[in-house]
Amino acid sequence: MSRPIEGPEAGGGARRQLKIAVDGPASSGKGTVARLVARQLDYLWIDTGALYRAVALTARRRGVAWSSSEEVASLAEGLRVEWVRERGEEPKLLVNGEDLSLAVRAEEIGAGASIVAAIPRVRSALLGVQRHLAARGGVVMDGRDIGTVVLPDAELKVYLDASLDERARRRWLQFPSRNYDAVRLDIAERDDRDRTRVVAPLCAAADALRLDTTDLPIEEAVTIIVGWARERGSGSVGTSGEG
Repeated sequence: MSRPIEGPEAGGGARRQLKIAVDGPASSGKGTVARLVARQLDYLWIDTGALYRAVALTARRRGVAWSSSEEVASLAEGLRVEWVRERGEEPKLLVNGEDLSLAVRAEEIGAGASIVAAIPRVRSALLGVQRHLAARGGVVMDGRDIGTVVLPDAELKVYLDASLDERARRRWLQFPSRNYDAVRLDIAERDDRDRTRVVAPLCAAADALRLDTTDLPIEEAVTIIVGWARERGSGSVGTSGEG
């Protein structure tokens, strides 16, 4: 798997460029919050879940079962993954030259991502990609093992959570044609897979700052995390707009 490219480097000058890790279970709000925090800081947002979704999507397209560990791992190791960010735009995920930023968001691909993420060789293939992206700082990276495995040296680690019922409600609002109880069951089963897998299980880093978003508006969560970043010396904090 080739190393990704970020596009123009976020930030500039001599200001401190932090590595910010945002972890949490499905539908805890980490993706939306991380994206908005990165926008305020003019940092690069890296959604690591999209990388695992890309592996799951590629496997589905090639007729490879998500449970076929060796075949899926070989696919992951052979993918050419790039993150491209132009100033003022959201980052794009390119896989073998194809923009999969939207395609990986399908609900069934999310379920597949949880399955392939439990394969040690897949995680190993993506670990170097993620660390390379964060090497120079100026990134907000969200996932399930960022503060514990991918970026244990991150200057700011945040663990977002919310009640199972609230997370199921959020997911159901995205896919209202589905039965709520079925959505809730899917979330619960994914939580179990993520928290009990042998390699890099979902858990909060010992030094992570916890934030419960059950009753917390997105805007408030973003403001809180931006404040934490300010305390750690990010010179970009307080900028506005798309960057």
